[in-house]
Amino acid sequence: MGSHGDEYSSASSVKNPTIKFTKLFINGDFVDSVSGKTFETIDPRTGEVIARIAEGDKEDIDLAVKAARQAFDHGPWPRLSGSERGRIMMKFADLLEEHAEELAALDTIDAGKLFSVGKAVDIPQAISCLRYYAGAADKVHGKVLKMSRELHGYTLLEPIGVVGHIIPWNFPTVLLFVKVSPALAAGCTIVIKPAEQTPLSALYYAHLAKLAGIPDGVLNVVTGFGPTAGAAVSSHMDIDAVCFTGSQEVGRKVMQAAAESNLKVVSLELGGKSPLIIFDDADLDMAAELAILGILFNKGEACVASSRVYVQEGIYDELVKKLVEKAKAWVVGDPFDPKVQQGPQVDRKQFERILSYIEHGKREGATLLTGGKPMAQKGYYIEPTIFADVKEEMLISKDEIFGPVMALAKFTTIEEAIKKANNTRYGLAAGIVTKDLNVANTVSRSVRAGTVWINCYFAFDTDCPFGGYKMSGFGRDYGLEALHKYLQVKSVVTPLYNTPWL
Repeated sequence: MGSHGDEYSSASSVKNPTIKFTKLFINGDFVDSVSGKTFETIDPRTGEVIARIAEGDKEDIDLAVKAARQAFDHGPWPRLSGSERGRIMMKFADLLEEHAEELAALDTIDAGKLFSVGKAVDIPQAISCLRYYAGAADKVHGKVLKMSRELHGYTLLEPIGVVGHIIPWNFPTVLLFVKVSPALAAGCTIVIKPAEQTPLSALYYAHLAKLAGIPDGVLNVVTGFGPTAGAAVSSHMDIDAVCFTGSQEVGRKVMQAAAESNLKVVSLELGGKSPLIIFDDADLDMAAELAILGILFNKGEACVASSRVYVQEGIYDELVKKLVEKAKAWVVGDPFDPKVQQGPQVDRKQFERILSYIEHGKREGATLLTGGKPMAQKGYYIEPTIFADVKEEMLISKDEIFGPVMALAKFTTIEEAIKKANNTRYGLAAGIVTKDLNVANTVSRSVRAGTVWINCYFAFDTDCPFGGYKMSGFGRDYGLEALHKYLQVKSVVTPLYNTPWL
């Protein structure tokens, strides 16, 4: 760790990246908002202002949509061959690789994310996502149909048009590219509304998109707030599809706005309260590692965080001891320090919300085993927190807290575990730790969740579709399923005369 430490103390340019882009990106140019208004983006390590960012509103969304519509209806992007689009997307991915350090640093100062993880995980994931869909761009094809009478029928897959993407703050880079990459491959044009907490990297990506050769108007970024800029995207009469990742409460608003405007296609990912079910035969060290990582990775700001941990009674006491030890040893601090495992929560609002849930847990009678307090004089740091004896009716068992707070409970039978796991309005992910193949098969088929990880957790891959059951939303990111969100199916039929066969 010695050399890492020296590197950490000397890398001040990385720790304080120059903020190069603070304006809206519309039709290939950085521009001020129509109103001229700006807002502050805050460094969660200190609570201090990093920069002032252009505050987009309805008028700015209108300009961005106009540019995107022009680029879709009359520009080259949807008319390029798939391989041409793929080539430009590959160039875009290469530019991300070249600027990886600076991009990771922007997400660290803006979101409190670990710099080491940004470089090793987030930026590489975004790059692989771009390359995956770049490779898919020239493999989009319909089918020839076997009609029942003298007709020749086939389907065409056509880009859906102008797409609005509303991006959350917990993975500002990964979730931007998870949405943007398949839309670009399909030939769509895009208006991105990044989270107001984390606008910095999105504006940088707009700059790189232009350098890569993505034509003007194809990728637009309007920074601003949900109730203004975000609402303008959801209710716009000339946006053909909207994809949103965030809270259930805002997801409903997005859907309502889509219904009341032009009935645009909607795709929603609305978080989770994901169960991790650990059976008596589990490898205890692995189970403890998965459980702790499942809730503390990215300071618990993960939609798939394993926030409900159910442990079979035979190993409960021993496992709980390991979990508490691990939580106490978990290093919280400056996200640029390579030894640190957890940075600050994204902003004051989130910080206070998590602390209020911790108070609820105490009031409702859950046992606080460790943590539960803020950590520093300044900045939004919270101790890794574990509650035991959590009952299903408690708020900390029902609500998505989006912080480093684990809710532990005991179970006896496999049926009880399945029942508890499914007792939630969410259905995003679930984890199972067992050596018994039959248990793994039964539970994975019984849990109502979009992704089930067996003896692993956070095992994402670009080819593996991701999305929710129940109130965690609908529509899939990743995999070829995601590409189809941005494509329309058109059936074309022509009569056949004197045909020797049908």
